[in-house]
Amino acid sequence: MHRVMIQPADYQNCLAAVKTAFELFPLGVRGKKVLVKPNALRTSNPAEAIVTNTAVLRAVVQCIEELNPAKIIVGDNTGLLSYGANEDCFRQTGLYEASLGHYQNIGLDAVEVNFNPEYVNRLSISRAVLEADVIISIPKFKTHGLTILTGAIKNSYGILLGAQKAALHKLAGIPAQFQELIVDVFRLRIPDLFIMDAVIGMEGNGPASPDLRSIGQILASDNAVALDATMARMMGLDPGLLRFLKKAKALGLGDYDETAIEIIGELTPIPDFKLPPLSGEAVTQSTFYQELIHSRTLLRPRPDPEKCTGCGTCSEQCPASAISMESGLPQINTNDCITCFCCQEMCPEKAITLK
Repeated sequence: MHRVMIQPADYQNCLAAVKTAFELFPLGVRGKKVLVKPNALRTSNPAEAIVTNTAVLRAVVQCIEELNPAKIIVGDNTGLLSYGANEDCFRQTGLYEASLGHYQNIGLDAVEVNFNPEYVNRLSISRAVLEADVIISIPKFKTHGLTILTGAIKNSYGILLGAQKAALHKLAGIPAQFQELIVDVFRLRIPDLFIMDAVIGMEGNGPASPDLRSIGQILASDNAVALDATMARMMGLDPGLLRFLKKAKALGLGDYDETAIEIIGELTPIPDFKLPPLSGEAVTQSTFYQELIHSRTLLRPRPDPEKCTGCGTCSEQCPASAISMESGLPQINTNDCITCFCCQEMCPEKAITLK
């Protein structure tokens, strides 16, 4: 049986709830490399509750430090609105300071992995994800216009670099297929523990909605399906209606049935919680969003010969080997480019632009 913790908390005292999570779901991290992945969707004001709150991240890092790991890395790859701006997002949201010196731009080094050939054969994900011994995911309690809710499973979409997020949105085509696709991304490397910031949640047409709700809870589990199912029930939604949970269950990744989940705490549905349309038209009918996705899929790196020093860093760091050095300048094979934008992130002269 899966277990899901629901503990009362606010941002002043959330450390107690986070400590309880580590006690209920102990991790053997001594001498190991730990990756902590918050939800860092985009640059925003902390009061907007778009990203994981700094107090929750700080509490998680403090608890890990007490367990004597060999290394702690805190990082995420930001969303559609912030490609190439991981560190800016962390600094402006306060997550950088809350990382207690452990922040790392995990978008600077990538590894290609096999993926579902129904969409694309290979994807580029952060090397830090594959090299971590333990991954702790810190999602935010939010709605999402395309997947209805964005919780434990959807938070793993941030392991992807660059415009791949937009490309997969476009390849999926319809919301039902995208809901299944995020499960394929999630199981590339399933996190070991999930601690959800549900102190201030988001309703309406998330994941960047102005409609916020005071929930006053920290949720935790070592199973993403059970956690997202519990989150759905708190929203007043039958988790069996969510296609990504149905696929995850079918793959043996967890169970959303009430009889399969032990609640440690009290599950209380939030009255009159506003959900986006279950069909996903909140996104598919948004001209702005569709144009944004399309524009991102067209982006390609271009070297500026006036700034480029021919150091070859872009070629060395390209996980797809799509960059060669010719006459001291990088040449980019656009057919091989996987739009991870590692070259732009790594260029010491800022000589790579996206066009």
